Amino acid sequence: MKILIFTEGTIIMHKNAAGHSREEIVKQVKDNEKSVHNYASYIPIGDAVKKLTMWKNQGAKILYLTSRRKQNEIEDIKNVLKRYDFPDSQFLFRQENEKYKDVVEKTIPDILIEDDCESIGGINEMTITYVKPEIKDKIKLIPIKEFKGIDHLPEKITNLNQINNSP
Repeated sequence: MKILIFTEGTIIMHKNAAGHSREEIVKQVKDNEKSVHNYASYIPIGDAVKKLTMWKNQGAKILYLTSRRKQNEIEDIKNVLKRYDFPDSQFLFRQENEKYKDVVEKTIPDILIEDDCESIGGINEMTITYVKPEIKDKIKLIPIKEFKGIDHLPEKITNLNQINNSP
C-alpha cells in the first residue's frame, strides 16, 4: 500500500503553533505569524511520527509531499522530517511548471492524506481537487482538518480504506 501524505499542515507545523488550538493556528497562518515561513524550525503535529512508523512497519510505503519549491526550503522540510525521526521514505515536491496534481498523477498512491487547506483557501487549494477523474477514482482520499494531525486515524493500515473521504 502506497500512502502519499502532505507535510505542511498535515504532519508538521510552524513552531509557534505549539500549545495553540487548531483555530488559533489557522489564524496565525492567515496573519502571517513570524515562524510560519521558518521551515527549518517546523515541528511534528501530535504523534505523527509514531503513526507513520506504525504504518511503515505494517508494510506501507510512505511518500511525503511538500508545498515548498525553493531548494533551501525543500531541504529545510527534509531536515525537519529527519530531525524528528519520521520514517525515511521518498520525498516529493513540484518541479518547475508542475502542479500538485501532476505529482499525484505520476505517483498514483493508493491513499492520499492531505489537510483541507483552510488557512489558504480550502478545497480549491487541495491536491486532489484537480486530479484527473480516472486517476482520482483509483485513490482513496483521507482529508483531515488542517493542523489537526493524523493521530485520530486508524493504527492498522487496512482500516484506512474504511474512512469517509469527503473533504
